[in-house]
Amino acid sequence: MLAETVCSAVSAAGLGIAAITAYRKRFLAATRIAAYSLIPVGLVMTGVVQWVSGIVFKPSVWLGFGLLGVAWLLLMTTRAVERRGGGTRKERKAAAAAQREAVAPTASAPSLAAGRAPAAQPVPKANAKPAASEDFSDIEAILKKHGI
Repeated sequence: MLAETVCSAVSAAGLGIAAITAYRKRFLAATRIAAYSLIPVGLVMTGVVQWVSGIVFKPSVWLGFGLLGVAWLLLMTTRAVERRGGGTRKERKAAAAAQREAVAPTASAPSLAAGRAPAAQPVPKANAKPAASEDFSDIEAILKKHGI
């Protein structure tokens, strides 16, 4: 009963504002305001307001919304953990095994042994220029192709 009274008051106020707007010769805006102000009365007359108020005041409906929220939270948490962790346990084991088997093609034997100290790297001289590498030939070809 209270919701119907509030909707009627809102509609009456909206129609009053529409009348004032029409008096100021703004007929298009007045028509739009009148259309919006008729919506609450239309909702009361169709029974939508009674249906919504019946849902709002039932505790079982709120428990249902709470359960839907918990389900959504659980789904989002599992998706975030899966993205961060790399998938299922089987997928993580396969990735770890592949990582152990993956070895750089030019790796030396000491670098593959577990528990050994890394071999000492030769220190390049300060005035020595780096030798041209095969890796840069592709880059040079691309740059020449584009005229750079």
